[in-house]
Amino acid sequence: MDIHPIRNDADHSAALEMIERFWDAPDGSKEADALDVLAVLVDDYENTRWPIEVLDPIETIKAHMVATGRNQADLAQIVGSRSRASEVIGRKRALTLGMIRNLESEWNLPATLLIAPYNLKKSPIGKEAKKQPRAAARKRRHQRGQARRRVAA
Repeated sequence: MDIHPIRNDADHSAALEMIERFWDAPDGSKEADALDVLAVLVDDYENTRWPIEVLDPIETIKAHMVATGRNQADLAQIVGSRSRASEVIGRKRALTLGMIRNLESEWNLPATLLIAPYNLKKSPIGKEAKKQPRAAARKRRHQRGQARRRVAA
């Protein structure tokens, strides 16, 4: 029984084979101790070799909906309305504390997965775009005023 660090995929495969051999070893035996050590080594190697990405809160909700067969209408019941659910899924509205609490209690989603920061989509209407309609309206009023003055003169 040669236990050593797992440095590559061949070592990983060999360790998995040893785990299979020792799987039913009685507690307290050398094989059971070896199984415990191998399990730690394999776990460490797999976490390093194939890390699992942590999902942001919106991706977590989407994955949960797929896994449980839920849809956006189901989410709407949790967050208050269909439009709000659409805004949340579309990243136009942030999850509120109330929404997070409801998701935790109704869907059993851990709040710790939902409170992480995530990016919202920026509105296409920025400050400059908002000013343009006002400026256009101001310009039209100004032109009407000039036209009235010309007619009056």
